[in-house]
Amino acid sequence: KALAQHLCVGAITRVWHGIYALNSPDTRDRLAGLDLIAGKPMVACLYTAADLYGFGTDGDARVHVLDPGVRMRPTVGLMVHQRTGAPLQRVHGRLATAPSWTAIEVARTLRRPRALAVLDAAVRSGTCSAAELDAAIRQQKGRRGIVKVRELLPHADGRAESPMESEARLAFIDGGLPLPELQYEIVDRCGQLWRVDFAWPEAMVVAEYESMDWHASREALKHDRLKVARLQECGWMSVPLVVDDVRRHPSDLVARIRHHLERPSLAG
Repeated sequence: KALAQHLCVGAITRVWHGIYALNSPDTRDRLAGLDLIAGKPMVACLYTAADLYGFGTDGDARVHVLDPGVRMRPTVGLMVHQRTGAPLQRVHGRLATAPSWTAIEVARTLRRPRALAVLDAAVRSGTCSAAELDAAIRQQKGRRGIVKVRELLPHADGRAESPMESEARLAFIDGGLPLPELQYEIVDRCGQLWRVDFAWPEAMVVAEYESMDWHASREALKHDRLKVARLQECGWMSVPLVVDDVRRHPSDLVARIRHHLERPSLAG
């Protein structure tokens, strides 16, 4: 009864059946709880390993672990996998499938835009290189989704700072646009430095992804309006884009940007 009362008032949190914590558990806490249940350290894989390495772009609330060799029943929050032969590496004191292997394995399960986001994030995290990702692709040859990942790997770029930036860049690639410079820096006439998501310097065109969360505040809105005005004063054309542009109307987005890219040559 006392335990139930503590749970009811939020004094403790249920992690797993019979396992409780004083605070809301993070990924490491949930794995530690599984260690207690299994009586041995668990090995993280897939999305859980990606989260430990710092490139978990697609939030999966479940914990993904390798089969510990003892009876462990999968639940709503737990997935147990067979991955015989997967290379392992220690991260935060725990064994997990190696970062390059993990990135490729996760990317194989996702749509192309999100797969590129995982590859970008893996490179950006510094846990694995493009060469190591390529080696992992060869190790997973013949598995479902590997052809898609192999085709995307040459486009992986650690400069992408969010999954939606990765998705937008893939829309540009699929639409045949020239590859933009990422995180391009521009100094305005007042000497202030601005950084933009995508830039085509020769055409003086930039594109910025506008997150609904980031632009919800008044300060963010003021910042963005000032940024657009300062860039326009320097002759830059700024093209805003939102999630629907990328996911629902990519052809229209590409056409808008192409119009601005071609306009200087037409004017000449």
